[in-house]
Amino acid sequence: MNRAYPRPQMVRQHWVSLNGEWKFVFDDDCRFHRPCEIEAWPLRIQVPFPPESQASGIGDRGFHAGCWYEREFEIDPQDGRIILHFGAVDYTTQVWVNGQLVATHEGGHTPFYADITFALNPGGKQVVTVMVKDDPHDLTKPRGKQDWKLEPHSIWYPRTTGIWQTVWLERVAKTYIHKLRWTPHMEEYSLGFEARVGGDLSTELSVEIEVTHEGTLLAKDCYLVIDGETDRRIILSDPGIDDYRNELLWTPERPTLLDVQIRLKQGDKVLDEVYSYTALRSVAILRDRFMLNGRPYMLRLVLDQGYWPDTLLAAPDDDALRRDVELAKTMGFNGVRKHQKIEDPRYLYWADRLGLLVWEEMPSAYRFAGTSIKRLVKEWTEAIERDYSHPCVIVWVPFNESWGVPELTSIRAHRHAVEALYYLTKTLDETRPVIGNDGWESSATDIIGIHDYEANPNVLRQRYGSESNTDQLFDRRRPGGRILTLDGYPHRGQPIMLTEFGGIAYVKYPTPGTKQTWGYSAAKNDSEFAKMYEKLIEAVSDSSLFSGFCYTQFADTFQEANGLLGADRTPKLPLKDIATMTRVIRSNIPGGV
Repeated sequence: MNRAYPRPQMVRQHWVSLNGEWKFVFDDDCRFHRPCEIEAWPLRIQVPFPPESQASGIGDRGFHAGCWYEREFEIDPQDGRIILHFGAVDYTTQVWVNGQLVATHEGGHTPFYADITFALNPGGKQVVTVMVKDDPHDLTKPRGKQDWKLEPHSIWYPRTTGIWQTVWLERVAKTYIHKLRWTPHMEEYSLGFEARVGGDLSTELSVEIEVTHEGTLLAKDCYLVIDGETDRRIILSDPGIDDYRNELLWTPERPTLLDVQIRLKQGDKVLDEVYSYTALRSVAILRDRFMLNGRPYMLRLVLDQGYWPDTLLAAPDDDALRRDVELAKTMGFNGVRKHQKIEDPRYLYWADRLGLLVWEEMPSAYRFAGTSIKRLVKEWTEAIERDYSHPCVIVWVPFNESWGVPELTSIRAHRHAVEALYYLTKTLDETRPVIGNDGWESSATDIIGIHDYEANPNVLRQRYGSESNTDQLFDRRRPGGRILTLDGYPHRGQPIMLTEFGGIAYVKYPTPGTKQTWGYSAAKNDSEFAKMYEKLIEAVSDSSLFSGFCYTQFADTFQEANGLLGADRTPKLPLKDIATMTRVIRSNIPGGV
């Protein structure tokens, strides 16, 4: 298996990356409608880096409402099908192959594909053309941290236009495995397995599956495909005593993955073969605690924006994604809150394999309208479908800090939007907790997340320490002038977590091109930075009120200099010292080491 395969939970042998140099042209007035209308291609761009990034070879951060891409490639369809995949393109996309329209998609963070077999020329030489429309001022589209002003301001960053994840081709048979979905049932020691078959369904088909761990066969079975799908429960042999059971359970401390080989068959003939993986683990809420595999688990997360100075939202390469996972673990965290970004599936792959919990959060729109809610629902549904099977993903967060729904206390439609996304998420995935709106103004939610950037650790102790009264806590107003829970939604005993705090600015490694920096508090040198971080972590860890926390933040991000790492991931303090401070344990709840 190629380690950089773009879709790590459904891997095939025959695939080709289309990353690299493409022809490129801006179309600011969106005056072109078909490839044949473009008279010249004045620029060259390195895909998958957005044109705003230096790595793209263009580095233009101006306002551009549209752009076009084109490149040649060679492939012969032979006797099967050729599928063209796009990992993510921001925002509205049309794709032509050899002048024939093959795909349209709206949404800047989720994948799409097209069977392009019908459009291919015999003999091998082909042309793919991509049109992207991405209004830089549109606040009704989910845009996350992408700024709508020319220069990044406050907590928003440079825009990302167009292709920013891998473009690739794969060859499949006329009948092939289209989708896979894994649902672990840790309590029953079983795996829910769903497969969808695409292409020609006129013959009798079956799916053969083998589940192994470190070369040991755990299960082997064959299931009929009925109406293009199969949905079965794979029962594993229960080893009984916890010491043996725990060896097969996935945790950050022991990220055990189960390898799966899947074959689509017509009689004895193998039509398609893919590699996948899954894991046995459960996540749940029990009273005021987060539960991992049926046991209370203390979440120690770090907020991660997922930006790089030279490549913006796009990762520099697969090694950079792996390195980010390794750095979070090395600093003593057992998870990350991916903030306002649907991260590249390769990041989730490394989080699965190396053992790092991930909170997945929907990028926000910033204007409430019917259009924005429709767009959020569509893209959030696609994100959940894409990432449902990753064991590292443990919490879904459709809204953050009332962004896009700013009048939750007074406008019922805003409140209904949060409730609707909460229940939609629970419908699409009943196995994971959901935070309807993280930070404040909670209504429908499984966890109450609080954002508090108080810099004085003694004040944090007074607010959230053993002497604090939860009734009084929820009657107070927190920083930002927002109440913690909406009327009609009192605290019902859910876990309480400090999901943003810290934000200590320490400009040790200035980010090139950034004119000014800021944070929620500031340190002047290593010693002061270390002391401030340590005292804040101790204050939060002292509180029996919290079942988890999320420190702001992982790395400096443009004007925000409040990372534990510089923007290039250089540690501001020795990693072992950060880990020692992060892992301070004040309770007997596991998860701190």
